[in-house]
Amino acid sequence: MSSRLLRRHALTIFRAALAAADPGAAVTRHLKGLDLSRFRNIYVVGAGKAGSSMALAAERVLGRRINAGLVNVKDGHVVKTRRIELNECGHPVPDQRGVSGALRIAQIAAQAQKNDLVLCLISGGASALLPLPAAPITLEEKQETTRLLLASGADIHEFNAVRKHISAIKGGQLARLAAPATVEALLLSDVIGDDPGVIGSGPAAPDASTFGEALAILEEHGIRERVPASVRERLEQGARGEIAETPKPGNAVFRRARNHVIGSNRLALDAAARCARRMGYRTLVLSSEVQGETREIARMHAAIAREIANASRPLKPPACIITGGETTVTLRGDGLGGRNQEFALAAAIGIAGLRNALVFSAGTDGTDGPTDAAGAMVDGDTLRRNPGARRFLDRNDSYHYFQPLGDLVVTGPTNTNVMDVRIVLVGSGK
Repeated sequence: MSSRLLRRHALTIFRAALAAADPGAAVTRHLKGLDLSRFRNIYVVGAGKAGSSMALAAERVLGRRINAGLVNVKDGHVVKTRRIELNECGHPVPDQRGVSGALRIAQIAAQAQKNDLVLCLISGGASALLPLPAAPITLEEKQETTRLLLASGADIHEFNAVRKHISAIKGGQLARLAAPATVEALLLSDVIGDDPGVIGSGPAAPDASTFGEALAILEEHGIRERVPASVRERLEQGARGEIAETPKPGNAVFRRARNHVIGSNRLALDAAARCARRMGYRTLVLSSEVQGETREIARMHAAIAREIANASRPLKPPACIITGGETTVTLRGDGLGGRNQEFALAAAIGIAGLRNALVFSAGTDGTDGPTDAAGAMVDGDTLRRNPGARRFLDRNDSYHYFQPLGDLVVTGPTNTNVMDVRIVLVGSGK
């Protein structure tokens, strides 16, 4: 198999994963199964990179039943809607547009009464796109905390535990605002384990994390003394019991609130595997819960590719290994890239010289870090085309390594987000 053919196959497999993660179809299926006749008013709120697709689907099902609606979405991730306003705002660092939208969302939820429905549409990116800092924390102080967490290597669970406790809307607090109305939260999962309390920082879900745990996370990653004083003081006050905790499991505010995971990385990987098998690959979905330092995970995938090529284990070529989840990057340099591009660059070093092999990694949301690429793909010949891979890797500058090679995966906004898809292909023949 030629490198060109392997690249075409990888893109086809990835597109199958994206199709299975279509949020509009998932929202439509769920809403058509609901008895909506018992509700006097219906309000639609939400946030996330897939927010526009989810909002459009809700409009098509609910139509004029929607009394008011607002969904915060990432810049550029928009479609035309009629009854639900889409508010573009900053991601991954929140901005004032996000704060304004979150405040209006809180106001919409708070006006709901007992016989009303609040439909909450949450997808990946919602944590950053639903910023409502708890007083006296300012947006700028929350932005600085976000930057420090991003650079620290904290995983999504740790990230969200901190964000919930410096927010006035996350960690079940949107459900508290909406009570006693019925709340139906539809979640497109971008987190390992599909925990509703973690997806989008769980605005309508019970929060099991605590102020004390949030402080411990900052300590573990060496940023407790670097975050703004207002953030540190709020967490310390909460840990001492001077500030009320976020609503916990069993709280009465969740009596009429339900959270439904309607799309996930697992479903996307299953679809990708079916596509690969149709193309003739012996296929194994290794895991949908891969996490850890990006470079280490990349070296493991490269080792699997070599084992398949040299020993036909765990599969005989032509073989396809698929994994999902979300890795983390500890920033050491000043370059440009994202976790998927960094994964591909590290994998390129691991498979250098290996014939008939390709490693692909991309984010299902279409954006990888602060770039216009979803990820990248590499083969055994990549390092020959540009031997400076280690230098670019040391600077976290994967984007500028791949851009001149034409090996970036650029999809544009996909209006979905179920974490990352990684594909290892080893073709038949030597």
